[in-house]
Amino acid sequence: MVLASLTVIFGCIATVAEARAFFIFGDSLVDIGNNNYLQTIARADSPSYGIDYLMGQPTGRKQIGLSESSLPYLSPDFNGKKLLVGANLASAGVGILNDTGVQFLELFQEYERRLSALVGSKQAHQLVSQALVLITVGGNDFVNNYYLVPFSARSRQYSLPDYVLFLISEYRELLTKLYKLGAQRVLVTGTGPLVCVSAELATRGNNCGCSQELQRAASLYNPQLAQMINEVNAVIGKDAFISANTQRMHNDFVSDPQAFGT
Repeated sequence: MVLASLTVIFGCIATVAEARAFFIFGDSLVDIGNNNYLQTIARADSPSYGIDYLMGQPTGRKQIGLSESSLPYLSPDFNGKKLLVGANLASAGVGILNDTGVQFLELFQEYERRLSALVGSKQAHQLVSQALVLITVGGNDFVNNYYLVPFSARSRQYSLPDYVLFLISEYRELLTKLYKLGAQRVLVTGTGPLVCVSAELATRGNNCGCSQELQRAASLYNPQLAQMINEVNAVIGKDAFISANTQRMHNDFVSDPQAFGT
């Protein structure tokens, strides 16, 4: 199932059952502070990262039935009843492959054990199975892996089309594990416009604009991701995973901002 608007997706979900727990997996696009508790230079806490945008404006979480935001899982304040709201398990720099680290699945298992100790295994399972889940990874597997340096290890090992196939295969396993851990309503975002990532503009951009090589990567990856999600749903017999075309959304915002109230 491919939907082009996060607002529409979450709006539809919220009408079914409001105030569900909310879990976030991913990279710096959704990390609200976990990396502050890790020994890493990858940080995602500069404005306007975080729970709220500048000027304290809400990010839209209340429109999907959430009275408060999920805290960073590694925060010392994340305990007790805070576990019932969900958790942000994102970490700046992570990706699909072990090259960049996918430790959030291990943390999710740890979270489920903590939740079971708090409310019992039956209620813990119900909370997780009814929760909303967002996962956004993949960009780092290109920008900070395949294209990190000229003749990177992965680029020597795989041609770009074969690397995309490898990523999709690994992502299939990751999503299957997430489903087995109880997540049953998961929004999966594709990569955005990798061609214009600031770091890539600085290193790969030219007088003509953004990196066309990264555009080629995104153009290969995103359609195959959507196809893989449909296949996974077919295997499990339900639409547990919803594919969001973030690149198309971005292009829509840029080409017609008035349509979105800006």
